[in-house]
Amino acid sequence: MRRRDFLVIFGSAAAAWPLPARGQHAVPLIGFLGGADPIGYKSQMDALLLGLRDYGYVEGNTIAIEYRWAEGRYDRLPALAAELVTRKVAVIITQGTPAAFAAKRATSTIPIVMAIVGNPVDTKIVRSLSRPDGNITGSSFFWAEVSSKRLELLKELMPTLSRVGVLVNPDNPAMESLLRAVTQTANAIGVAVQPVHLRRADDLKEVIERIRPQIEALIVVDDGLFVANAQRIAEISNATRLPSIGFREYAEAGGLAAYGVDFPHIWRRAGAFVDKILKGREPQDLPIEQATHFEIVINLKSAKSLGFPVPPSFSARANQVLE
Repeated sequence: MRRRDFLVIFGSAAAAWPLPARGQHAVPLIGFLGGADPIGYKSQMDALLLGLRDYGYVEGNTIAIEYRWAEGRYDRLPALAAELVTRKVAVIITQGTPAAFAAKRATSTIPIVMAIVGNPVDTKIVRSLSRPDGNITGSSFFWAEVSSKRLELLKELMPTLSRVGVLVNPDNPAMESLLRAVTQTANAIGVAVQPVHLRRADDLKEVIERIRPQIEALIVVDDGLFVANAQRIAEISNATRLPSIGFREYAEAGGLAAYGVDFPHIWRRAGAFVDKILKGREPQDLPIEQATHFEIVINLKSAKSLGFPVPPSFSARANQVLE
């Protein structure tokens, strides 16, 4: 789906709302702040809307939603967050660490629900998972640990692996703790880590082709820019014969393998947080939920195209084998 088509769908839905619902807030007005591109987040957004429906909130009927997407340009997030504050939304739902930071800095009174974020304690978004401070709560996953596990799985698939690249977005403040954890794991198993910096989707091909001679495999982390461009990253990695591992959507898009969490399930849980807040609960009284289910995915079609042998024992452990 093209970006224009996707935005037209959202725009058409908004245009169909009765004016009182949008202008006078006759129904709760929810703000959404995302750092990524909406095209790559369709499954997560579908899950979010299902989660809201679980509690009787139907977009265009019992709630209205204002969307703001930075499309990978995190420097736009503060202005977009300020727009939502000006609109006097009842709750702001955020996608990713940069958006959560922008929303937190924009308001200390409007409740914020993090649909998904890395480790919010390490990045100092909150001081505690059990009792988040101020106006912010939501769901998180073990951001750094998941990427470290991806490295371990790559080493299992490639016993001679000695040099691995980690695709990181330097504009995401969570990257520092992730690289620290991955490097610690790499040192323990005898692998050298090379950060591969990428800020713009337009630079994908150039960045990967430039770094390819220096690395033997690539770890793709769960940054909004990379999730939204999973298919392009997988295509370029495969074209340069670079084995790569990332999140489920990455393996489904053609990457060699994935290890991570069920993101649509986590996004659906955002509906429960919104419901509690709209019914009067304070965000600081709602503990941040941590992901509990992890999965391994292997794409045998990509492995075959790379000429990459996958041990039967590895396939047997995978939660899903794509053929």
